[in-house]
Amino acid sequence: MTDRRQDREFNGCDHVWQSSGMPVNSHRTVTITRMSAGRYRAVNGRGGTLDFGTGDVSDFTPVELFLAAIGGCTAVDVDLFATRRAEPDSFVVEVGGDKVRDEGGNRMEELSVTFRLKFPDGEGGDAARALLPEAVQRSHDRLCTVSRTVELGTHVRTRIEP
Repeated sequence: MTDRRQDREFNGCDHVWQSSGMPVNSHRTVTITRMSAGRYRAVNGRGGTLDFGTGDVSDFTPVELFLAAIGGCTAVDVDLFATRRAEPDSFVVEVGGDKVRDEGGNRMEELSVTFRLKFPDGEGGDAARALLPEAVQRSHDRLCTVSRTVELGTHVRTRIEP
């Protein structure tokens, strides 16, 4: 059986959560606008906004958004699979890593994702707990676009337009 077919059988269809409100084509874009010194706003193609900054106030920094993107992506995958069996009593995903500044430039190393999920007692909770390791593994190995992009390594091109 192909990996794609296994994914469909695993979650019932191809990436269900991506079909709601997502553009049909594969290109994704956000636009970043400077709001003031050290403060920025990201706007997606659906009109959603997210403010962030340099870390001098409580807003997220770009590195924290990066960690949130990794955790958020895999959390959505795992949530969809697990909640088909039972609604969790608690669902927490923690993402961390070490920020390195050296001759190689700034980057994150030793990234880790930790799931802390609790399900109710009973048949549904038992089924969700049994599914959890496979759901986490599939998200990591195939489904989470963000962590897959990081692990596979993708060149980032920059350009300046007039």
